[in-house]
Amino acid sequence: MTTARVALITGITGQDGPYLARFLLAKDYKVFGVYRRVSTPNFWRLQALDIYDKVQLVSGDVTDMASLLEVLSIAKPDEVYNLAAQSFVGASFETPLTTADVDAIGATRLLEAIRIINPRIKFYQASSSEIYGNMKPENLPIDENTPKCPVSPYAAAKLYSYHMARIYREAYGMFAANGILFNHESPLRGLEFVTRKVTNAAAKIKLGLQRELVMGNMEARRDWGYAPEYVEAMWLMLQQPEPSDFVIATGSSHSVREIVEEAFRTLGMDWRDYVRIDPRFFRPIDVNHLVGDASKAKQTLGWTPRTDALSLIRLMTESDHRCWQQYLAGQIFPWDAPNYPSEDRISRRGLLA
Repeated sequence: MTTARVALITGITGQDGPYLARFLLAKDYKVFGVYRRVSTPNFWRLQALDIYDKVQLVSGDVTDMASLLEVLSIAKPDEVYNLAAQSFVGASFETPLTTADVDAIGATRLLEAIRIINPRIKFYQASSSEIYGNMKPENLPIDENTPKCPVSPYAAAKLYSYHMARIYREAYGMFAANGILFNHESPLRGLEFVTRKVTNAAAKIKLGLQRELVMGNMEARRDWGYAPEYVEAMWLMLQQPEPSDFVIATGSSHSVREIVEEAFRTLGMDWRDYVRIDPRFFRPIDVNHLVGDASKAKQTLGWTPRTDALSLIRLMTESDHRCWQQYLAGQIFPWDAPNYPSEDRISRRGLLA
C-alpha cells in the first residue's frame, strides 16, 4: 500500500492556500495547514471550497522559530509550501518592520527549521513579480534573468526570501524553488486588493448598496492571472528532478482602468459615472508596468495559463453580484457567502444605512 504524500502549507487562510490545498487533496495528499491563532478565526475560504474538514489545521507562526519546529515535527511533510506573508504592497509602507519579519525573516526561519528537522523536505517559496520594480519598456516582458530592483518594503522582503531560498539550495543542497508569481486573482481575493475592491464595488453600486468607487492610480499595468491555475504551477515546481526558479504569468498586461471598465461593463454600467480619483490612494512609489514571460515554465513544467484577465474580472464581478443579490434576498449574510472575508462583516442595518 502506497503511503500518501504529505504537504504543509503556511498561509492556509489566504487566497492561494485553499486553492492549493484543494488541488493537493485531489491528488490524494494529506494536507496540513498552518494558521496563526487570532481572536476571530478566518477559515471562510476553506469553507467556501468545502475543504475545511479535509485539511488538518495546526497553529503556528513564521515569526516564531519554536512553533515552526513543532509544526514540522507534527506534520512530517514531504513538501512545504510557504505562502505566509503580509501580502498587501500598500500596507508594507505603513508596517515595513512587520512586513520584513514575516515575509523575509519568516521565510528564513522556515528554511532553517526544515534544515534542522529534515533537509530532504522539498520547499516552495512564494515570491512576487514586485521584486522587479519599475522596468524600462525595452526590458519587458520579465523573465527569470531580468535584473531585480524592488521599490516597496513588500518587494524588498520578497527579494530577501527569494535569495535565501537560493542560498539554502546552493549551500545545503536543499530542494528549494522560488515561484515568481505575477498578480493572480479570484473570487477569494481580499477586499484590500484592487481587483476585488473594483468587482465588489461594481456589484454593490449596481444593486444600490454603494454610491461610488474611489480609486488611486488608474494607469498602472499588471499581468493578471487566475489563482487556481497558478497553484498548479507551485506543485509542478516541486515535482521536478532538480529545484529551480520560475516566472508564472500570462504574458499580457492590462491597466487598472481596463479592469474597472470591464467590471462595470459586465453589469451594464459606465464606470465614468461612478469612479472618483483620490490622491490619498496613490502609493509613495508605484510600479508602473509589469508583464511576465513564463516560457521557462511552459517548457520545463508544461504549464500555461488558461484564463485571460478580462474573463477573470467578469467571473469575479458576477460572483460578487450574485452574492449581494443573495444577501438582499435574505438567503445569506456577506460573512456566510463564499466570496466575503471576515473583514467585510456588516449587519443588514449597517449595510443599507
